[in-house]
Amino acid sequence: MAQRAPIAKSDDVAVRFKAVTKRFNKIVALHEVSLAVKRGEFMTLLGPSGCGKTTLLNLAAGFFSPDGGEILIDGERVNDVPTYKREIGMMFQNYALFPHMTVAGNVAYGLRVRHVPKNESDRRVGEALALVKLTGLEDRKPRQLSGGQQQRVALARALVINPTVLLLDEPFSALDKNLRTSMQVELREIQRKLGVTTIFVTHDQSEALSLSDRLAVMLEGRVRQLGTPEEIYRRPCDRFVASFVGDANVLRGRLDRIDGAHVVAIGALLGVATSAPVDLYVRPEHLKVTEASEPCARRGTIVAQVYQGGHVDLFVECMDSSRERLLVRSAGHEAMTRWPVGAQVGISIGTDEGVAFAVV
Repeated sequence: MAQRAPIAKSDDVAVRFKAVTKRFNKIVALHEVSLAVKRGEFMTLLGPSGCGKTTLLNLAAGFFSPDGGEILIDGERVNDVPTYKREIGMMFQNYALFPHMTVAGNVAYGLRVRHVPKNESDRRVGEALALVKLTGLEDRKPRQLSGGQQQRVALARALVINPTVLLLDEPFSALDKNLRTSMQVELREIQRKLGVTTIFVTHDQSEALSLSDRLAVMLEGRVRQLGTPEEIYRRPCDRFVASFVGDANVLRGRLDRIDGAHVVAIGALLGVATSAPVDLYVRPEHLKVTEASEPCARRGTIVAQVYQGGHVDLFVECMDSSRERLLVRSAGHEAMTRWPVGAQVGISIGTDEGVAFAVV
């Protein structure tokens, strides 16, 4: 399939949501959401169930109409434009393949309803199947395919129409871990090769971090933070984002001073507690286990170990911690023997990557 040529427009935005609101009876699913998706961008909508991410995707597809605000695709308002006129490629969570059609028939369906001549349709179907590595399976029915192959058929069907925007609704949720990982890599390679603008919905944080150019973290019908995966992970804007994206420990401390940077004292390390109390969110890989006799921010007891191959997760119970247990991610396998269950240890912070939020 040919790479999509850039469209000459006044800006670099492919899809724009402007103060979009959507209600279902008395429930407000989206509260004046504004979001701009750049051309060729892989944008992920991330959040827990019920946060509004799938509703936003369905509004872009034209399955719903907004109750307020505007949706623009390539600069054109599409609030009242039916789905089949939006040139949207959609890949559903359950793939939605036609069981009575062959692989080729499923992929060609969108071309047929657009009255594409058969010769051109056959050529584009062949290119799409080659792109998703299904050449030779044209005559099989969906029931004769594995889950990963069915997913590839659904992706080929979405791409064969050369969509303006590709919409993906949790397409990997039904796959096992290894297949899910390989399909994520393949999808990203295809998306980059074609340069197609993509909006991807997931509740899986690792999936969002690994695939996205940018991601919008959503909660209760609002975008809580928009940024690159690194920005979201390293500089979360609030407690929800800090705790939802990746693992985080919460350490109670106090704001000691501000002199170009915020300096946070943890626990009783620096003496009496003065100034504003804060909760410091620290990633497990940024905590370090030391001997209990060494200076440290916390002291505690190893209560559990989880071997993860490349690293060991140590769970430490600290009586004066904001939470009952801290999670420390230690590289390698030596931690299994050096810090056995029951060991008294110290926990120090070996980085300035923590993010503090005022205690309210």
